[in-house]
Amino acid sequence: MKHLEAPDHVSDVLPADLLERIRERAPSYDRENRFPDEDFAELAAAGYLKVLLPVSDGGSGWNLGTLATAQRLLAAHAPATALAVNMHHVWAGVAHILGARGDDRLGFVQEWIRDGHVMAFGISEPGNDQVLFDSLTAAEEHDGGVRLTGRKIFTSLSPVWTRLGVFGKLGAGEEAELVHGFVDRADPGVSTGDDWDTLGMRATQSSSTRLEGAFVPGEWLHTRLPVGPQPDPLIFGIFASFLTLTASVYTGLADRALELAAQVPARRTSLKHGTTLDRDPDIRWQIAHAGMDILALDALIRRTTADLDGLVDHGAGWFPRLVTLRTRAGDTARSTVETALKVSGGGQYFRGSELERLYRDALASLYHPSDAESAHGTVAAWLLGPLA
Repeated sequence: MKHLEAPDHVSDVLPADLLERIRERAPSYDRENRFPDEDFAELAAAGYLKVLLPVSDGGSGWNLGTLATAQRLLAAHAPATALAVNMHHVWAGVAHILGARGDDRLGFVQEWIRDGHVMAFGISEPGNDQVLFDSLTAAEEHDGGVRLTGRKIFTSLSPVWTRLGVFGKLGAGEEAELVHGFVDRADPGVSTGDDWDTLGMRATQSSSTRLEGAFVPGEWLHTRLPVGPQPDPLIFGIFASFLTLTASVYTGLADRALELAAQVPARRTSLKHGTTLDRDPDIRWQIAHAGMDILALDALIRRTTADLDGLVDHGAGWFPRLVTLRTRAGDTARSTVETALKVSGGGQYFRGSELERLYRDALASLYHPSDAESAHGTVAAWLLGPLA
């Protein structure tokens, strides 16, 4: 299928033989609920963790659109591996987006990535539906930096990350501010839970992270913001990178589900008609409908990444575009897998089939920020104005 073919600059880093090995290993990682160590080692050796860096710094000089294409392709072979490495790419993407707009506050993150550090995303907290606009993690000033105490959840790459991007709340009331920085894996105030035993996306090993006075040095403390929504470029960069790259993973999952939906009926024969089921008009209609959904999503993700790379100023329209992309990608992934299951027969319902695993992996899209309620609220406020 044409939409799954890699452009040359992507296949230079993700060659077909590497992708096939990653696909072959995916079932065992899911079954054993373990991190994709072999996948991660091969991707790192191929330079995939550094692709957004300039060639002069050991990278590939990619833009965000190329990375989204690559993540989509990787996810079509192993969604959980793609989602795991996605969280490293999110920080690389934030630094890239800010740098392209003349904001170098995360230049040191690009230096870390050049030197081989693995970045992780420690933003989500249990019970915090304000996401980046408030925090349940307490911050205290200490020796020119801050110490953080709290719990972060869905920390993908938990077995291998070396630097974790975090934030917490300093002070209280009207004087409170949100402080953003990084902690090191070796900090004695940082511990990783053994609590990732989930329905799907099991190989991401997105265990929780406990911060107990974890120290953010002053030079790693890059942003201080008031509580509440802010127009700071960091907030835009995090939303743009996270939502776009996460959408690319679920788009890739949908790509693979559509590919299987087109393949499996051709291997099944109708007892009644004596023809293969890919000739059945109803099945063809269902697959075509799923294909239309993916073509629409394809156009949306290409346009969004092109506008990000082109520094297009959508103003207040950026956040509705970004949350719509992430929401549509998850919705399309779930609906496409469901269609593939419908047209492929009961054999795909058994544990261990690829579609069974994709169905479970797709359900994780329900839980990424921005969730459906928040996304619709964002678009409604853009179209109708904010609620009082």
